Amino acid sequence: MADASRFLRRTAGLLPGRKTPPSAGLVASLWTDQLATPVTARPALAGTVSADVCIVGAGFTGLWTAYHLAGLAPDKRIVVVEREVAGFGASGRNGGWCSALFPVASLAEAMRPALAATIDEVGLTTAAEGIDCDFAKAGYLRLATTPAQAARLRTDAGDGWLDASAVAARVRVAGALGGTFDPDCAALSPAKLVRGLAEAAERRGVSIYEESAARRISAGRVDLAGGTVRADAVIRATEAWTPELPGCSREIAPLYSLIIATEPLPAAVWDEIGWRERFTLNDNRHLIIYAQRTADGRIVLGGRGAPYHLGSRIKPAYDREDTVFEHLRQTLGTLFPAAARAEITHRWGGPLGVPRDWTPTVRFDPTTGLGSGGGYVGDGVAAAALAGRTLAELIAGHETPNTKLPWVNRTPRQWEPEPLRWLGINAGRMGAAATDARENRTGRPSHLGKALELLTGH
Repeated sequence: MADASRFLRRTAGLLPGRKTPPSAGLVASLWTDQLATPVTARPALAGTVSADVCIVGAGFTGLWTAYHLAGLAPDKRIVVVEREVAGFGASGRNGGWCSALFPVASLAEAMRPALAATIDEVGLTTAAEGIDCDFAKAGYLRLATTPAQAARLRTDAGDGWLDASAVAARVRVAGALGGTFDPDCAALSPAKLVRGLAEAAERRGVSIYEESAARRISAGRVDLAGGTVRADAVIRATEAWTPELPGCSREIAPLYSLIIATEPLPAAVWDEIGWRERFTLNDNRHLIIYAQRTADGRIVLGGRGAPYHLGSRIKPAYDREDTVFEHLRQTLGTLFPAAARAEITHRWGGPLGVPRDWTPTVRFDPTTGLGSGGGYVGDGVAAAALAGRTLAELIAGHETPNTKLPWVNRTPRQWEPEPLRWLGINAGRMGAAATDARENRTGRPSHLGKALELLTGH
């Protein structure tokens, strides 16, 4: 009752978020605050090191590649180099969805079985390695909260359509007209997962060097700020930071996604919302949002809408965009009126990697020894785990069903040069917001929305 009374005395989300010192090298977020032990950087690489495989980037792609390769080929010396600390990028600060979603509809069906199996594999691996990342596979609920959203979603849903009463039996979202349910999704704490995965890779003999920024990647060699790695195979797993490497400026566009987290909500509020299981949810708007119920009883809500910065620039200041945070707070209150007065304890964000054709890619050339994985468009928790296993199999020379998936060794389209890239991406962002506003006014699907879907492949 004390918690409920304290909650009800608050004004509608106007109190500042709790200020907590970030773990060393990691962006301050709910996820970093929940880590059991403080983060300290591993030693940086100095001098020249020889290895069989060098992986650049200690996020999910790089660490899963190292982990699986160490299991497939325990005799190989595997080195991972990271410019900050393991989990610094999107892997440590995303919304915590481990889903079978794939950003391009034309490949989604072919990718689905492998991604769904990967979710279960992540759960089994974390259990086997003792990684307590709050993993809970309860599915994903996609809602229609306007007539236009319902028209689009119902067309795609077929027999899988849930009417308003069926949705309300799972969760009470204001204005929900119906939705669909996908069993292949787990909620988790990404920082706990990525930090635990780094330790699991080390237990398999992988060497991880942090605060070791790669300056140039070439066949057989990675030049760092303080040394060099010579390796037969070099794998780039740098996601949103890829454009900062020489020759890679048009491969990936770093687009920002921002997140807020509430305080732990009182039982009475959860009873009113009716969100008992830890399934993830969003609605069918064009400017994407995503939410989960955390293990400690908070709502984490994220979304797009922050601007793309000219020249694919990435700066810590871009992780915070007050207008987007305020929009997310208002969205929280709109979807869950019972939580409208919750204190927002955490606000954070960061860039994710988006290729020009919206299609993630896994590549490895055994002739040059060069490989890469990434471009997940925000759906990277399970996809990066699958990419890591696939890269490990490719490097080890194994032919498997994973190595035959359609995202393997494809040639992605390059982004346009600046300023065309800046103009196009920000026009698309504003167009998505305008489309949502128009559909909310008219109740009908917008022709502009259809054009955006064609542009992105969704």
